[in-house]
Amino acid sequence: MYFVVPDIALSAGTIFCMSGDKIYMDYSSALGPIDPQVYNGKEWVPALGYLDKVEQLLDKASKNTLSNAEFLILQSLDLALLSRYEQARDLTITLLKKWLVEYKFKDWKVHNTNPDKKGKQVTRKEKIEGATDIAEKLGDNKTWHSHGRMIGINALKDILKLKIDDYSKNAVLTRLIGDYNDLITEYIARGQYNFYLHSKNQFI
Repeated sequence: MYFVVPDIALSAGTIFCMSGDKIYMDYSSALGPIDPQVYNGKEWVPALGYLDKVEQLLDKASKNTLSNAEFLILQSLDLALLSRYEQARDLTITLLKKWLVEYKFKDWKVHNTNPDKKGKQVTRKEKIEGATDIAEKLGDNKTWHSHGRMIGINALKDILKLKIDDYSKNAVLTRLIGDYNDLITEYIARGQYNFYLHSKNQFI
């Protein structure tokens, strides 16, 4: 399965892209950090942002620098909800690792960037380690600072070490993808659709 990202794919969109054999992007395309959204009974909230804040408060508590207001926040935490946030985070990382190893890294058989390993066979253990590193970095708010942060093609290659198929220099493919994307986004906007799926057999 191939994923084409003419504009942006954020959060769940990023996770879907990791389940493909190839990711096609150009110079203006971007993926986003991952932060599973969990329903707390009233609204959808970012699980990782919530867990990061709890970790920060617990760290301050261990150093005896917690304010009274922060103590009240910790005291009022719903442990069941906290467990759901942790489960959502762990599931996201598990899926990313599984999909990267099984699909994105499927044809990664020989090292070609690491000078110390160049030409050597890639082991399954190395694929798992690479997938784990990518999953952890994509979910690290300390790195991206914002759930809506755009991660461009160069950062994906240089920081995450992901292989991205850049179609920027393919004039024909760039025009075809651009025309299709413009047509679909205009159709979605005109129809005010919240969800749209186009397969080779039907429109949904």
